[in-house]
Amino acid sequence: MKFKRQRSQEVAVDLTPLIDVVFLLLIFFMVSTTFTRESHLQVELPEASGEPVSPSEVRQIDVVINAEGQYLLNDQALVNNRRETLERGVKELAEGDKSLPFIITADARTPHEFVVRAMDVAGRLGFAKLSITTERETETE
Repeated sequence: MKFKRQRSQEVAVDLTPLIDVVFLLLIFFMVSTTFTRESHLQVELPEASGEPVSPSEVRQIDVVINAEGQYLLNDQALVNNRRETLERGVKELAEGDKSLPFIITADARTPHEFVVRAMDVAGRLGFAKLSITTERETETE
C-alpha cells in the first residue's frame, strides 16, 4: 500500500499581533504617565530708595570659638571659657534685647562641649534666632 506523503508545514510564529500589542502598551503608558508640572510664582519685589545697612550697624551677638575652646564675643576675648563668664558677656551685649540674632562660629576642630555650651547659654537667655555658621563644602570629584 502506498501512502500519500503529507507535506509537513513549516511552523512559524506570526509577530504582527505581538508588535501591535507592544505599540498599544507604549501608547497607553505614554498617555497615562503623569508629568510633574513645576509652577513658579513670579514675584515683583518692592523698591526702596534708602541706603543699604552696613554690617557694622546691624546689632547681633557673634560668638566665635577657636580650636582650644576660647570664646570671643563680638571680637572681644573673654577671660575664660566658663559658662558663667559667657552668660555675663552675652547679657551685657544684648542689653535685654532677646530678639537679636545669636550667631555661633566655631572652628572645625573645636570640642563639641564648647559649642553646646554656647547654644545652652543662648537658650537659657531666651534667644530665638540662633545660627551656626558653616563653610560651603567644595565638591571634589
